[in-house]
Amino acid sequence: MTTSPRFWETKTLDEMSDAEWESLCDGCGRCCLHKLEDEDTRDIFYTDIACKLLDTEKCRCKHYSTRFDEVPDCLSVRPLTEEKLHWLPDSCAYAKLAKGEPLSDWHPLISGNPNSVNTAGIGIGGRCFSETDVPVAEWDQHLIVWAE
Repeated sequence: MTTSPRFWETKTLDEMSDAEWESLCDGCGRCCLHKLEDEDTRDIFYTDIACKLLDTEKCRCKHYSTRFDEVPDCLSVRPLTEEKLHWLPDSCAYAKLAKGEPLSDWHPLISGNPNSVNTAGIGIGGRCFSETDVPVAEWDQHLIVWAE
């Protein structure tokens, strides 16, 4: 049995429709976590502190359509540039496709299960804190490393 190529296998990120682009987001929430950058090495360190707009249990933005108005430094990944790619986790579908890698088996577009991102331990729902609950001076005490 042969299967037809899927849109992410035949189109570049720039060629995708808005609906296709949005469907690539697995809903993990990792892009909503605050990151710290080493100014010398440019290494990115993730914290378990999320943007104030993220529902930390459901792992969904509470104001997705107005997020850029409410959080001016919210990362808009479209179009995806090298600088933006630097801030995305390796597990991100946009990052994987930009690097020529396939989507992970747990990605909802592959698994057919919208919860597979959580089953695989990729989603941050229930495993992070809102920035409103942690003083900025303590963010360096909230560094995390992915166990992928």
